[in-house]
Amino acid sequence: MHRPRALTWVACFLYVSVLVAGLAVASTGPVDPARSSAFAGALLLAGGLEIAAGRFTGSRTLAIAGLVVRAVLYTVITVLDSSGNAKVLFVLLPLTAYFTVGHRVAYALAGGGLLLAGIIVLGRPALRTNPEALSDLLMFTIGVVFALAIAVIAEREETGRRRAETLLTELSDAHARLREYADQAVSLATVAERTRVARDIHDSVGHHLVVTAIQLEKSAAYRSLDADIADRALAEGRHSTRLALDEVRRAVGTLRADDTQFTLATALRALAIRLDDTGFAVSLDLTGTEDTVGEPVRLALYLAAQEALTNARRHSGATAVAVRVDLTPATGVLDIADNGTGFAPGTVEGQGLTGMRERLDLVDGEVRITSSTTGTRLVVRIPVVAR
Repeated sequence: MHRPRALTWVACFLYVSVLVAGLAVASTGPVDPARSSAFAGALLLAGGLEIAAGRFTGSRTLAIAGLVVRAVLYTVITVLDSSGNAKVLFVLLPLTAYFTVGHRVAYALAGGGLLLAGIIVLGRPALRTNPEALSDLLMFTIGVVFALAIAVIAEREETGRRRAETLLTELSDAHARLREYADQAVSLATVAERTRVARDIHDSVGHHLVVTAIQLEKSAAYRSLDADIADRALAEGRHSTRLALDEVRRAVGTLRADDTQFTLATALRALAIRLDDTGFAVSLDLTGTEDTVGEPVRLALYLAAQEALTNARRHSGATAVAVRVDLTPATGVLDIADNGTGFAPGTVEGQGLTGMRERLDLVDGEVRITSSTTGTRLVVRIPVVAR
């Protein structure tokens, strides 16, 4: 354990007190300059040892050597002391040992010192009946016990202080990490929001714009052949444009503007009607009930169907697409198959399929796509109880 600075001051205070008392008593009788000088020198040497030990922390071996030197000095000082007060210095031995070499050595020194003092006093009949000797033994015992009690209190205080400092450091580090995590969370939330907006724009606005483009091309192609078909295509294009504008308003408002419950069957029928065209027939077969399927699952199935049908209309060269939806209490399944030319294995997925996979992952769904020269099939499966 770290040696308290107060221990040095306590020891030096006792040295000065013993020095003053010893010289005062010595001055009342015949003065022995040699004895007084040796007495004062030993006390000064002990004080210098305490100051040096307080400034420099050595090894355990040096600490034990310091205890031995102190014991020798205290013995010399006690022999040279004229007042008889130097015996109190031996209380410093277990106190110093407690902070320098450990508890066990301190307790051993305290027990050994008390045993030796008791043998000296109680083992001699003359001292056994001497009130002053018995009083010295009692005071020495109280001093040793008091010193060790102070040492225990000081150790606990030091341990508590260090623990508080460690806790403060850990709290500061934790606070810094929390701030770092918070910054990362903000950054991730920003990225996630950008991804969501991009996905929403592609799945909603992008789809309606594609339908608008198809209907405008159809209107232009049939203008000279069949004016009624051209007018209907133009009207459908306007309708898709209005839907795209509504989706833009919803995206700007972050939340969906309407409070009506989303109906999968109605949305799929409207999607099939918009895309059904001469040379591109869309059939729809929906089984099961929507009451057992939550809106997030129904919306994910619809957006997957929207993406798949749009891709089939634009890229597959298919003339017919079959859409089958099966809703059960356990799963929602979407199965879309076309008779197009398919796509080559290893083809890089576009943003639409990537967004579809991301949306399905949010509801624990999965998608499986198979393709050949005779057509492409997409199967989406979503558990009804999703996170």
